[in-house]
Amino acid sequence: MVKTTLRRVNCPLLSSTSRFSGPGSRTVELKEIMTPNLFSLQGKTVLVTGGNGGLGLAMAQGLKQAGAQVIVTGRNPEKNAAIPKGPNSPDLVVSMEVYDENAVEQTIAQVVEKFGGLNILINNAGLGKRSVVTDLPLEVWEATVHVNLTGAFLCSKHAARAMKAAEKGGKIINIGSVYSLAGVPNGVAYGATKHGIVGLTRSMAVELGVHNIQVNAILPGFCETEMTQHLKSSPSFDFIRRKTPAGRWGKPDDMVGAAVFLAGAGSDFVTGASLVVDGGYSITDRPLYD
Repeated sequence: MVKTTLRRVNCPLLSSTSRFSGPGSRTVELKEIMTPNLFSLQGKTVLVTGGNGGLGLAMAQGLKQAGAQVIVTGRNPEKNAAIPKGPNSPDLVVSMEVYDENAVEQTIAQVVEKFGGLNILINNAGLGKRSVVTDLPLEVWEATVHVNLTGAFLCSKHAARAMKAAEKGGKIINIGSVYSLAGVPNGVAYGATKHGIVGLTRSMAVELGVHNIQVNAILPGFCETEMTQHLKSSPSFDFIRRKTPAGRWGKPDDMVGAAVFLAGAGSDFVTGASLVVDGGYSITDRPLYD
């Protein structure tokens, strides 16, 4: 008669059952699933630019809920002061212009000193004003480039310096748009900068990979925020809903899952990627709903 013994052992990752046989006996090892928590941000410090409202605030609150220490920046002191208080409120709110290099450098130094380091940066600050190219004032073009692209570059530059100095790796997440993938009518400055975000993401991913810093982008679709309120009374609002396979506009909270994934250990082998979060809008060639 063959005697069977069950022995439990620990395994760091998922694994199939191993079988060992010997004379007159058999041992079956049942390996426990000891997968690390790929979506926990416990012990991590996150800086979110433009985090005082809309998508930025939703992501900041989601990252806080995942366990991170969260710092947000915003250029408007009144909006900064109006951030709701609660268990998922940011740990620190800083007034900062993302295209002011001295302010960026000082803010990141403050974060490192106060929280012991900076692990994750989310470049979310952005603006967009509608104008046809032939009427677009130079100052509007320059302001859009300053905030959307130069700001992402400067924040990444100084965050990457801090991450390299700490020698613990890090994550940089740039917020683009579905208009990072296509032309945008009456929004040439916005479209150009959001295309630039994808190029910046890929170039930094190549350069910073040797330091174990992953750089990725989230490309949101149409979301109901303060910036899109003017579209609610436009025929475009319903057209976008009808063309989106999900059958609705996005909500700021729809960005949280992507942000937590790209900020956590689950994305350690993902870099230079652009994750589209648009309910399928960008893959559809026609309206699907009445």
